[in-house]
Order: sequence, then structure tokens, then C-alpha cells
Amino acid sequence: MAIAQMEKVIIVTHRSQASDLLEALQHEGICHILNADEAIVCRDAPDLAAGAERPRDIENILNRLTKSIEFLKVYAAPQKGLTSMLAPRVVIDVQAYNSVVSDSQLLNIIDQAEQTQTAIDQLNSECENLTATLNMLTPWASLETPVEEIGLLQQTTCLLGLIPSQHFEQAFEQLTELGAAIQLLGTAANKHACIIVALNENISDVQKLLRSAEFETVNFERMTGTAAELIDLHSQKLDQAKKQLQDHYDKAASLSENLLNLQILHDHYTNLLSREQTRGAAPATRHTVLLEGWVKKNDYSQLEKIVAGFEASSLNKIELAEDEEVPVEIENNNYIRPFESITRLYGMPRHYNIDPTLFLTPFFMLFFALCLTDAGYGLIMIALILYLIKKMQGDTKMMRMFVICSVATVVAGALTGGWFGDAIQQFVPSLKPLREKMMWFDPFKQPMIFFGLSLALGYIQILTGLLIAFGHNLKRKDYIAAACDQLTWLVMLNSIVLFLASKFGAVSAQVGLFFGLLALIPAVTILLFSEREGGWGGRIGLGAYNLFSTIFYLGDILSYVRLMALGMVTAGFAMAINQIANIVKPVPYIGIILAIIILAGGHLFNTAMSALSAFVHTLRLQFVEFFPKFFVGGGKSFEPLSKKFKHVQIENKT
Repeated sequence: MAIAQMEKVIIVTHRSQASDLLEALQHEGICHILNADEAIVCRDAPDLAAGAERPRDIENILNRLTKSIEFLKVYAAPQKGLTSMLAPRVVIDVQAYNSVVSDSQLLNIIDQAEQTQTAIDQLNSECENLTATLNMLTPWASLETPVEEIGLLQQTTCLLGLIPSQHFEQAFEQLTELGAAIQLLGTAANKHACIIVALNENISDVQKLLRSAEFETVNFERMTGTAAELIDLHSQKLDQAKKQLQDHYDKAASLSENLLNLQILHDHYTNLLSREQTRGAAPATRHTVLLEGWVKKNDYSQLEKIVAGFEASSLNKIELAEDEEVPVEIENNNYIRPFESITRLYGMPRHYNIDPTLFLTPFFMLFFALCLTDAGYGLIMIALILYLIKKMQGDTKMMRMFVICSVATVVAGALTGGWFGDAIQQFVPSLKPLREKMMWFDPFKQPMIFFGLSLALGYIQILTGLLIAFGHNLKRKDYIAAACDQLTWLVMLNSIVLFLASKFGAVSAQVGLFFGLLALIPAVTILLFSEREGGWGGRIGLGAYNLFSTIFYLGDILSYVRLMALGMVTAGFAMAINQIANIVKPVPYIGIILAIIILAGGHLFNTAMSALSAFVHTLRLQFVEFFPKFFVGGGKSFEPLSKKFKHVQIENKT
């Protein structure tokens, strides 16, 4: 339940063994390897540099695989159902994986997929062009003159084009006045296809008139024959292109049967590329590759065994450089581990700091439960999340965290009487004695208990944050920081609370007076010593500001009122759903059905929205109110070289 201890190591291996050693390290996934820019050994030996060229051949194959997979996915049988979404990777055994990886014929599939894709793209483009040409020719189907003869007149000029329908009548009259002849041949998209013949000496005026009528010239360049013949010819070409296109679609569908094998190959080359990039980025000499990195202290013996399997390789521990950043990995037991998701969302701690997961776990679980306070909703969430965990692949830590929070929600709901709002009182009154027996208080009848509970929990969490920081500073033997930065606030905040309690009669006036005077000691300490650098003027000024920050603690504590607010909103909305169902229930024939639909749909919706609100606001309380009291984020994550699979999941059969 802490930050894992790390060992700094350096592995020296002969170039001939570097790739095999990296494959063994990648298989185990225990060693974080640094590149030449990060490695300390390069600072001591500036002549060392990255040891290999960029693996362009692997990158090229991987790029081709990616494009082929995306292409063939379109023609593969679609995966349906929730299961395919939760478990997108295909489960295969090691033997099947190795068989595919060693099959050299699969690269031919890539060639065929690329050729098919190119042919489909070309044919699609050809079909689009042919379709556009047919659309252009269709209005001219009645033109009996071969199109290549239209421009051969000597005394006159013949123009073919389209005139918008709203300008046609006016253009017809004006062209007639100019002595031009106009014939309507067809219509397409609110435009009239016309042939206009004018004497050469009038052509300038005719063209000017046509421009004002938005005349669109049609060009039959490189075409011969009548419009009908051209339509027939292009229709045949289009049919032929569509047939060829369908043949290539069928071929693509046939090739898609190899999709899984290509995906396996993609994962293989992805991991191969990762190894080669690591080898290429590591510092090296003419004959050796130096792998400097980190390993968890508990895994060092395992790393020794791996390296010992390579005769031309050696492993040594090395000292940390001054101010060197150590990568961080957090380790917790099975009960706490699901809540690591929250820590990782915020950011990893620094290696000298504290893993907050253990401390946030009880608060997060409790706060989430209080934001919902409905046992029925908790049961729905438990059932749904357990089903999802059973079906889904990959990391389920966050889902398991929600199961724990849902169990706490059931308890909180039972203690506050929330079972789908007031469903017991409305629909099953016989269970009211059992409900009341389990209850601690009713939030709607005793809201001040909920209010006080929220503030008390907030106060406890803030004090916990200060205590954690206090203990951490003591452990680091930074006694001045522990006394001036945490102990002062612990004493002063508690003294102020007890002093205020005496004003309400919770403690005696003498006790209140004692703690009121006691609060002056940490106040003076904060004023003088909360800032310990610079001149006394600046230190006292910043100390005064820090002392004023007492008011910020009050704001932090008031933030926890959201626990009560969200809990009561959830209950209120649930009660409204029950009331609506009661209203529609007496409707003849369909009343019961409507009531069931309203209850099921309404409570499922309320569960989803309330759970989302509970998660977001509980997260905010940890990140904004709790963590700043003791936690320093921004640590560098421990990222060992390991195999990653996007498309398949390998299952070892024993």
C-alpha cells in the first residue's frame, strides 16, 4: 500500500543479442528502459549515441497492415451485441498466434488487399464520372444531329447549353428579336436544354444576352455520335464498371476472411517495432548496446534470471544521479487496488511523496454512497456492473471500484430508508416496519442530521489530509515543516471548533476559553514561520496571507454540503417517479403497463444520472479539497517495455 521501491540498473549486451534480450524483457514487462537522451550514462560518456537507424521496413509493413485492416473491416461480417463492445479483442491461444506470425504467405494478402482497394477506388471514380456524363447527356436525348457536326456551320454559330427555367421565356423572346433561333430539347434540374443558332454578325449580342440569362454552355468535346448513341454507350460502360466493381467487392469480402490473421500480424509487428525502437534509441558502442533503466525492487531477481540467460549480457545496479526523477508505480492490496483508478486520473505522485489511494478509499466509497443514498439503486448497479465485469476485457479496476461503492450505497440507502425513493411506502406498505427498523434517520424529516453529517465528514477528511502530511514530514525528518505547516493548523482548527462549540453549549465555557487562547499560539506560528525563506518583511506578509487562509478551510468544509444536496435530489426525483406511476396506474386497461414503464425507465434514468453526479462530485472533493493538503502529483509513471495487443488477447492453455 505504497509507492513501489525502484532499482536503477544498466544492462550491457552485445549487439548480436540485443534484439533477443529485448524480446525476453518485453515478454516479462518488468523493465522501464531509458533512451539515449534520458540515460545518465550518456552524460558521463558524451560519445555514446543512439545505436541503430530507424526501423523503416517494420514501420512500412505496419502502415500497410493498418490500411489493409481498415479497408477489409468494411467488408467483414459485422460484430453485433454488447459483448463485441465490451470484449473487442479476439481470444486466441499461443499456438494459433505463433502459427499466424510465422506464416510468410500473409504478406501476399496485404498485396491483394491493396490491389483490390486501388481497383475499387478507380472503379468508383469511373462510375462517378460516367454517371455525371449520363446526367449531362440525358436532357439532349432528342438531339438527332451528331454532336461533332454542331460546330461546322459557316454563316451561323450554334450554341448548346442550359437556361434556368425562370429566365427561359424572357430569353426566348429577346433571342427571337435578335433573329436567333432557339429550340428546347429537354429539361433537367429546373434548367432547359436548348440549342441556339445565330448569325455570326449577331453572335456578340446573343452571347451578351445569354450571360444575363445565366446561360450554361454544354461542351461535347471529344464525343462523336448522337446524344442517344452516347447515352447508350456510356450506359453500357457504367453497367460494365458496376459489374467489375461488384467483382472486386466480392473479392474484398473473400479477403476479409483473413482479417483476424492480419490483426494478429499487426499486433506482432507493433510489439516488434516497440522493441526495435527501444534498441535504436538506447545508447550504444560499436559492439554493445547499453540498456539503462528501472526495475521494481521486488522484480530485480527476475530480471537477473532473464539477463543470465544471455551469455554476452550483464546486469548491474547503478547509483541515482543528483535530482534524478524516479518513475513511480503504486502497489496496493486487492481491496484498495480498484481505487488506484482515482489516483491515476489525478496523476501519479512523486517518488518521494505518498500514494493517496489507501487514504482516499474509505472517503470516496462513503461519499459516493451518501450522494445516492438509495439501496435499490445500489442493487441495480451491483447487478449491472458485475455483468459488465464478467463480459469485458482489459483492466476492470474502475468497475470493481464501482461495485464496492454500490455496496456502500445499499448500506447508506438502508440507513436512510431509501428503496427506490419511497417505493416501499407507496407500493409495499407491509415492508414499512422492516424499513424503519434498519433506518438511522429520514433525510426529509431530519435534514439537519444529514447536513451535520456532511460537514463533519468534510472536517474529518481535511484533518486527515493534514495528519497525513504531518506524518510524512516526520518520517522524512523534516520536523520544522511538520510543526509549522501541519501541526499549527491541526491545533488551531480544532481549537477554533471547540471554542465555537462552547458558544452553543456543546462544551463548557471554561473549555472554550482555554482553546480560544490556545488557538493564538499556532496563529502566531503561522504568521511568523509558515514562510521560511526571504526577508522578514516578505515572510510576515505571506504569513499573514496564510493565516487569512483559515477562511478557505471554512469554504472547503462547506463544499461537503453537496453530499446532502445530491443525496436528497436523488431521493426527491425517485419519489417523483413513484408519484407519477401512482397517478397513471388507475387509467383503464393500460394504467398498470404505463406505471411499470414509468417506474422501470424513470428509476434506471435516475440511477444513471445520480451515479454520474455522485462520481463527479465525489471526485471533485478528493481532487480539490483533500489532495492539496498532502499530495504532490506530477510523477513520472513507471512504463516497462511490455507486449501490448490491440486486436487479440492471448490465452495460455495449460
